[in-house]
Amino acid sequence: MSDDGLAGILGLDGEERYDYFLSLVAEEREVWILVNADNRFLKISSEDEGVEYLPVWPASAFALEYAKGAEDLSPKSISLPDFFRKWVPGLTKDGLEVGVLPGLDKTVWITEAEELKRDLQDAMSDF
Repeated sequence: MSDDGLAGILGLDGEERYDYFLSLVAEEREVWILVNADNRFLKISSEDEGVEYLPVWPASAFALEYAKGAEDLSPKSISLPDFFRKWVPGLTKDGLEVGVLPGLDKTVWITEAEELKRDLQDAMSDF
């Protein structure tokens, strides 16, 4: 994806980015996260909202863009079946939300893992 295309999508509002995420993930069947050298996933604590969340992206290019300037982070793909079977229950158990496709303005659509799973399953039924 071109830098212009990336910036265009990242410049959308949270709801539009969420819809884009759902359609691309439903098509590609994978979710992207960032991990450090120890293979630990990036988790963000939002002081304002009082929540902790796992940021997710629909493609590695978005995760790479987000990680610019952070040398120890790299994109990692999670297949959708693994995300549903392992990650959603784990995130729910740990009380972690999911931050979907953070934007250029650092806004992010935060949702519960189970809700994201339902939305993705609905989006996949369109394919």
